[in-house]
Amino acid sequence: MDLLINRLTASILVAGCLVAWFLQLIALSPISPNPLILQQGYKREGPFAKNNVLQSVEKLGAGVLDRPEDIAVDSRGLIYTATHDGWIKRMHLNGSWEDWKMVGLTPLGLTVTKNGDVLVCMPNQGLLNVSDDQISLLTSDIDGIPIRFADAVVEASDGSIYFSDASTKFGYDKWVLDLLEAKPYGRLLKYDPVTRKTTVLLDGLWFANGVALSPREDYIVICETWKFRCLKHWIKGKKLGSTEIFIENLPGGPDNINISPDRRSYWIALIGIRSRTLEFVYRHGILKHIFATYPNLLERIGFVKSRAMVVKVGEEGEPIISLEDPDGKVISFVTSAMEVGDYLYLGNLNTNFLGRLSVAKFVY
Repeated sequence: MDLLINRLTASILVAGCLVAWFLQLIALSPISPNPLILQQGYKREGPFAKNNVLQSVEKLGAGVLDRPEDIAVDSRGLIYTATHDGWIKRMHLNGSWEDWKMVGLTPLGLTVTKNGDVLVCMPNQGLLNVSDDQISLLTSDIDGIPIRFADAVVEASDGSIYFSDASTKFGYDKWVLDLLEAKPYGRLLKYDPVTRKTTVLLDGLWFANGVALSPREDYIVICETWKFRCLKHWIKGKKLGSTEIFIENLPGGPDNINISPDRRSYWIALIGIRSRTLEFVYRHGILKHIFATYPNLLERIGFVKSRAMVVKVGEEGEPIISLEDPDGKVISFVTSAMEVGDYLYLGNLNTNFLGRLSVAKFVY
């Protein structure tokens, strides 16, 4: 009888501890999550067929580039990248790397302007204009409200600047919480260089990420990472102000997007945040609370760093070809892909080099 009472007491204590832990988990959780229900049925066939093409990349700047997130090229053919240690670095035509400008913090997306300056997105700071002579802050707020998470940027031929604000709630160091909370905090912004005003073109986006102008500059393609899709937002013509789906149900979260040299297609980098295990997590609030409290557990189930993938799509969003390193053997967490001349350059947030792949290594 005493043994039975002891076991019952122990069971009650264990149950009580679990209930207390659960209540504390909810109370102290940094998120208030919604379930993220994804479209089912994407297939790894045709343009999305499995391959290991990215395992053939060259490693540019190995050892001197700390997680080079994005890529840009100027009219002279110099390659620019923003690294995690706060530098804007550039590769000269002879292959040598230069520590060009220290901008501090963690620079993300960048682009070269028609004047040869470099625009740089700075989380928790805003949008910088960087030249050989100076570094200046173009915009840091909208009507006094700080731009928390400037992420990707592109310049139009008239000088207008379009850029994404990934999340109005979570900063760069907490981007995983934005995913787990699964609420649309992202925005597409426009900076007018004449009035020096920044306005909101589109809000309610699910982690607003890469941006690219159409060949005729009548719409912008913007990536919604947590929705695994890209949208087309019209900025000119009869459809001005309207938004439609460009491509959806992608096999990874779209990060940066760049128009190809042919001006009829785009390269999209896909980060590895989609799998059956991860989709199960996204649907259940209690699991989200657990991973938000203990984010290191996500890496144990193949989150982000387990692979690399990029996809090329046509002007109407039709998939053309995908390239990947399915195991992250050589490169992983690829965040940008830009085709320049005979090469495809790959930025990432998990290595100390910039990837480069000869276009001759893949056929489509």
